[in-house]
Amino acid sequence: MTTNFQTIEKEHIRCLKFPNTEVLQDKDARLQRNIELFRAQSLGNLEHSKIKIFFEDDESQKMVETTVWAVTDNRVVLKQGLGIPINRILKSL
Repeated sequence: MTTNFQTIEKEHIRCLKFPNTEVLQDKDARLQRNIELFRAQSLGNLEHSKIKIFFEDDESQKMVETTVWAVTDNRVVLKQGLGIPINRILKSL
């Protein structure tokens, strides 16, 4: 899954632009993404574990390794209040 993904630091997320379109068309893939994100939130809050989030901004596919602090209806919240729209996330490990 890591091929063709640019690794970025979480601090650079604030500079990215995210389209409103959904990156996952398959309903089961979206359900799996939500399961993975809530698991990442649990790991972040209980163990302060970092995970890899694979996502797309308006330019390319990117990957960030970070701790997930919260998952809202629309965003994944990272440290320092940074966030990634859920509809732009492909996968989290």
